[in-house]
Amino acid sequence: MKYTYAVLGTGQQGTAAAYDMALFGEASQILLLDKDKAQAERAAQKVNDLTGKNTALPRQIDVSSLKELIRVLSDCNSALSAVPYYFNPFITQAAIQAKVNLCDLGGNTSIVFQQHELNAEARQAGISIVPDCGLAPGMGNTLAVYAMEKMDVCHEIKIRCGGLPQNPKPPFYYKLVFSMEGLINEYSGKATVLRKGKITEIPAFSELETLEFAAPVGKCEAFVTTGGTSTCPWTFEGRVQNYDYKTVRYPGHYEKMKLFFDLGFFNSEEIKIEEAGIKISPRAVFSRLAAPAMNFPEDPDLIVLRVTAKGEKNQKLTEIKLDILDFQDSKTGFTAMERTTGFPASIVAIMLAKGEIEKGVIPLEKAIPGSLFIKELAKREIILKEVAQDLSAQ
Repeated sequence: MKYTYAVLGTGQQGTAAAYDMALFGEASQILLLDKDKAQAERAAQKVNDLTGKNTALPRQIDVSSLKELIRVLSDCNSALSAVPYYFNPFITQAAIQAKVNLCDLGGNTSIVFQQHELNAEARQAGISIVPDCGLAPGMGNTLAVYAMEKMDVCHEIKIRCGGLPQNPKPPFYYKLVFSMEGLINEYSGKATVLRKGKITEIPAFSELETLEFAAPVGKCEAFVTTGGTSTCPWTFEGRVQNYDYKTVRYPGHYEKMKLFFDLGFFNSEEIKIEEAGIKISPRAVFSRLAAPAMNFPEDPDLIVLRVTAKGEKNQKLTEIKLDILDFQDSKTGFTAMERTTGFPASIVAIMLAKGEIEKGVIPLEKAIPGSLFIKELAKREIILKEVAQDLSAQ
């Protein structure tokens, strides 16, 4: 059977997802939708050139137009939203009216809860909607589910993830792999975790730790950022004692960024500069000045993702460690961030098209079996290293 897909937003992640759908999704058509017609055309051309098919079709669309969205989505089996997260409640409503399955890259848990309020409407429409399907939130939480499936009881989940340059440069030893605004949002506010079995909020930019990854990455640091746990603390409350997420960076990044954070440069509220006679937000100033020091689009990137689970298996204390180290693909040109964000979202979109997910608005951690997801990753040459250790004898 052939399926029709729609990808809303044809930037880096949306294009990578469309490529994956063309290869693995039994696609008859993939509609690449963007407000920028030229961008949609470039994305479609890239997908078609790489796959040797003509399944990707560019379309210009305004995602804020409900009528336009419904008209386009009504002919599709499955859609992926790769536009900024604040559009997703509106797109979810459009998907329900169009009766099309939907997933998204998400990134903001409060927005996801707004989508979950539409669960009854989605069920009545006979469709499935799965938010937060990218890398983090997304694949990290699905790997956590996979580790939990291998245990009789799970006590603790730690997710550590970072998009990093292969050749770090001062002063921040970091390369922008998505928007500056998105980066600052991750570094601001509070993260929701499980601590001692209870839902707990902890501030971003806290709980610094060091950890070691395989070469060429080596020693890194990790600290609390927002959004990575998604709805998992609520889903696993009462089943898991501790569940948290931290962002991974090269040594030195935290100290430099924390200084700007402490000085208030991440604040969006405008302040008055008397001597200049203007009002401006510190965040806008920081974004404008810092972005060039992190923007190296030609430099290759990599992704590190580690999920550590502790629990019990056959009445023995067990630790399972899952590691993914993925690099920019020189053959296709897709960055590691595009591969590990766009491809996982495509896996969900394909499952939605095939009717393999229950109806309603379903949390990712309930929608996707971990073992099935791991098999799909292997098809895409995203390699998982798994190590299990018996801790009872130690």
